[in-house]
Amino acid sequence: MKTQQITLKLTFFTFLLVSLFSVNAQAQSTVKASDIMKAMKNGEDIKYSNVTVSGTLDFTYMDEKAPDLPRRRSWWRNGGDNTVNELIKSKITFENVVFENDVIAYFHDDRSEYTFTADFEEDVVFKNCKFERDAMFKYSEFEREASFAGSTFKDESTFKYAEFSRLADFSNTTFDEHAIFKYTKFRNGVNLSSARFERSLDIKYTKVRGDFDINNLYVRWDIDSKYTDINGRKFSKNMLDN
Repeated sequence: MKTQQITLKLTFFTFLLVSLFSVNAQAQSTVKASDIMKAMKNGEDIKYSNVTVSGTLDFTYMDEKAPDLPRRRSWWRNGGDNTVNELIKSKITFENVVFENDVIAYFHDDRSEYTFTADFEEDVVFKNCKFERDAMFKYSEFEREASFAGSTFKDESTFKYAEFSRLADFSNTTFDEHAIFKYTKFRNGVNLSSARFERSLDIKYTKVRGDFDINNLYVRWDIDSKYTDINGRKFSKNMLDN
């Protein structure tokens, strides 16, 4: 009888632990973008996997900066610059993460005429992620590793004027909307192998130095490659092997 009671107690205790673990895992499966932004502001490295990020992840911190900026007439009259830049010093790593809302490293405010941008000093990795809304990296500078390998861009995205100091990895990515890499600079190569573009790909004025891997690249519509510079040569669709 005592053995049976002990067994029942152990079974109940095990069930309780499993239940608590399951509840905690479920609670941790969604992360607020605002919490990530606070951590970056404190200089913490960011690393998440198998979670969903809710809310706009704003690398520019424009909501925080905008109230303290001079009105348009002030900077315009004094010949100032309307660009407000944020330097992200944290190492960024997201794997198998779903972003429910916008991911912003660029935003132009039509009312104030200010342009908010973000540059990245350390590694930036978005591996096998899903961007449900906009992913805006216009003008961003990536000083170290930059990887979006295996990620899916469901809505608008742009890397226009972005600069990559090291090899940029866009292998196995999927872009459901028009993909913009216009004026982008890849200073040490780019990997676009097995990337899939369901609409058009804009690489107009793009410059590539180093490896240009487009093995199994697929573009459903057209490629705008006017003035594209691949190691001093023009881009040709003959480079595609499909």
